[in-house]
Amino acid sequence: MTLRRRILDYSLAGILLILPFVLLRSHLKQPGQLSGFDKAVLTISSPLQAAVSWVVEGVGGLFQGYVALVDVEDENDELRAENEKLRAELAAARRELSDTHQLEDLILLRRRAEAETIGARVIASSINPYLRVVRLRLDRGSGEVAVGMPVVDGKGLVGVVERVYGRHADVQLITDPKAEEVEVIAPRTGAVGSLKGQARDDAYRCKLLVEKRSGKVKVGDLIVTKNLGAFPGGINVGVVSELSSVDYTLYQEVEVEPAVDFGSLGRVLVVVAPPPPPDPAATTELKPSAPAHKVGAF
Repeated sequence: MTLRRRILDYSLAGILLILPFVLLRSHLKQPGQLSGFDKAVLTISSPLQAAVSWVVEGVGGLFQGYVALVDVEDENDELRAENEKLRAELAAARRELSDTHQLEDLILLRRRAEAETIGARVIASSINPYLRVVRLRLDRGSGEVAVGMPVVDGKGLVGVVERVYGRHADVQLITDPKAEEVEVIAPRTGAVGSLKGQARDDAYRCKLLVEKRSGKVKVGDLIVTKNLGAFPGGINVGVVSELSSVDYTLYQEVEVEPAVDFGSLGRVLVVVAPPPPPDPAATTELKPSAPAHKVGAF
């Protein structure tokens, strides 16, 4: 390093050390004590101080904004976590409420029933691409239920036990077109007929052929089971939702919407033994106009 360069470096370092002292000295003086040199220093340093102050305030504002955003983000995370927790608790409470209502309906149904029943829980279900339930699985198996036993809930007929294996059983819904026909009756007119599942992927529906001799059914008519075979009488099946344009000589074809919401089933009853058949002697004593079934009861 040359002597000239060394002198320049030392001089610059001395100026940088003396400059803050000079600036501080000029700023600390009272206005009446300022000399011409002090006024010159203040005039030169004021724009520089303003620029430095603007930069410092800007950086400080950005930092405070960043801290505030971090606090807001943390608070949002806490609120989102609390919201998810409350949603989960609400969903659990709704499931418990639905389960409680189903249990109450089943208890009332069992009290009214003359048939022997056993309670079961729905542990799984199979659905189609339209999110419609096509089959249910129960937590009852061999030694408890058997193939062909009717399955009901508090709202009506669900289907029949299709297969039993181990500790579980599969239920075939009444809407399954492969299911056996169910003998039913329309209490309003006394018309009887055979109910069959209808092959519709986007809705739960059954097809029904009813005899016309007792009077035609209409939209909104209730359909219940007859006391025949394994099926107790008076179990709600559904309501007539549509009348077919096809006209048969002795039968009327209608569409029935099931009473059961298959997608929300949690608990059901399996009819393990049907009620005794009605006494023929007592039946002949009834008047023709007397209703043969009570809706919603076995």
